Amino acid sequence: MVDTQTALTPTPTAAAEAPAAGISIRHLYKIFGPSPEKFLGPVREGMSKQELRDVHGHVLGLRDINIDMPAGGIQVVMGLSGSGKSTLIRHINRLIDPSAGELLVQVNGQPVDVMKLNQRELQRFRRQQTAMVFQKFALFPHFTVLENAEYGLQVQGLPRKKRRENAMRWIERVGLKGYEDNYPNQLSGGMQQRVGLARALSNDAPILLMDEAFSALDPLIRSDMQSVLLDLQQEIGKTIVFITHDLDEALRLGDRIAILRDGEVVQQGTGQQIVLKPADDYIASFVRDVNRGRVIRCRTLMLSGSRVDGPDVDPSLVIEEAARQLSAESKEAANVVNSKGKHLGTISMSDIIGAIVPPNPEPVPEATAAEMH
Repeated sequence: MVDTQTALTPTPTAAAEAPAAGISIRHLYKIFGPSPEKFLGPVREGMSKQELRDVHGHVLGLRDINIDMPAGGIQVVMGLSGSGKSTLIRHINRLIDPSAGELLVQVNGQPVDVMKLNQRELQRFRRQQTAMVFQKFALFPHFTVLENAEYGLQVQGLPRKKRRENAMRWIERVGLKGYEDNYPNQLSGGMQQRVGLARALSNDAPILLMDEAFSALDPLIRSDMQSVLLDLQQEIGKTIVFITHDLDEALRLGDRIAILRDGEVVQQGTGQQIVLKPADDYIASFVRDVNRGRVIRCRTLMLSGSRVDGPDVDPSLVIEEAARQLSAESKEAANVVNSKGKHLGTISMSDIIGAIVPPNPEPVPEATAAEMH
């Protein structure tokens, strides 16, 4: 393991050029109760969550979690209430200490085990490497929008002029220019969450932790905030860990998704992998009513062959959008081409319709599903 003091010491330009961080969680366990160490062995050997609770008075929060979160991508962790998803995200900045396991974060290009940081190192890690957006906004009611947005920079000791310039830049980016002197109670719920997002982004931390950040919003506002986040991510390229209980939100936002149940990872992968190949009946029940046209991408359905008389589409384009283009141009098939214009194959309207409304429970052949990896 690298020297944490060196890894956590920012370079002079770290605030402006902080690299995206990758996160690796290894064999993470969390047992709540007066003597968690006493039951770690039995839990590792298979003691059930119910027995641990009913017989021994302890609660199993997480069991043997192993997840690699992509640097510069959006990792969604989803599950129903009590699945352990919020417990998991609070381990990343050690708001909760684990019972066992390690959590490695790339800091200035070096892996740092967050679980081994002392209190001073942990404080520095939280301030410089992570920012958090909460479900309940967590704004200071007696602070203006600007004062809330610059709060993290004030804690870091940045000069007033510099922190205000930085905060104003992000207030404008999230669409709140003109509201910087307002107080939270003068704003709608969606606007308050934009303040929370601006505050998190002002810190310029490479890791953004979002715990049910949009769950308290009305559906239209929630969709709008998802669009804001996706647009910003194209610009900032943060490592985002996003907690949700909503599958549609997970599929829209996640580069990768991990689904938890009773403190364990049931399945993880891309949205396509989860929708097309659910690991068990529990996952199948989640994805049964998913609009597959908004999840499956052209590269999954494309067939080899020469160019056809039709539009060019990107392999990452969802097939619903490809169908829209084909309909607009009254064409039956499209050419799948990469960013350099190289022809990769073709995709037809009939294949798109067949994938959106599959004739049987097995939506695609095994060979086609393998192409998603």
